[in-house]
Amino acid sequence: MVKEGYKFGLPPLLVGLLCLVPGWWWPAGILIFLGLFVFYFFRDPERRLPAEPGAVVSPADGHVVEIVDEPLDGRAGRRISIFLSIWDVHIQRAPVAGRIATVVYRPGRFYAALRKAASEKNEQNIITIWTPAGPLVFKQIAGAIARRVLCWKRVDEQVALGERVGMIRFGSRVDVWLPEAAEILVHRGQRVRGGASVLAKWNSAI
Repeated sequence: MVKEGYKFGLPPLLVGLLCLVPGWWWPAGILIFLGLFVFYFFRDPERRLPAEPGAVVSPADGHVVEIVDEPLDGRAGRRISIFLSIWDVHIQRAPVAGRIATVVYRPGRFYAALRKAASEKNEQNIITIWTPAGPLVFKQIAGAIARRVLCWKRVDEQVALGERVGMIRFGSRVDVWLPEAAEILVHRGQRVRGGASVLAKWNSAI
């Protein structure tokens, strides 16, 4: 579990246990459930990384909701959007190995993460990873419930494939932009797991 989870989960859990002493069963039950759910939300399971060369792994757990052609800074490419429900693991992982080139925080709205407008207008961190073959960009995007995007990495840090890079709290969206040369291997509606599912093949080690 992410250490931050104790800060949010322990208070309702402890208050709930105290409510049991005078026999306040309903408040105790609600608070204990809330505390346990927060612990569940902040879980951080280990993942087995794929071994195949050129693999671009999913940065997050969730469902693929969009795969669209989308240029970035004049370069042709495609965007894969993944929706994270409140029940999904909310840790984000590096889709490829490389150097963190930029981390740009952009304040914004809090549209429902399933909406297309969320990619452009919601609060987000835009993270660029530089590889020998060029950049890969992914976004941590807040949703209607999620109100905080956290990136744990700094510019110029090296990251390994599938390494933990951040977290979004309580329901959200992650976008991955890939260059046109990448071969997309997932389809809309597919369930993916952060650090384990292969989104695409891209020879980023040339």
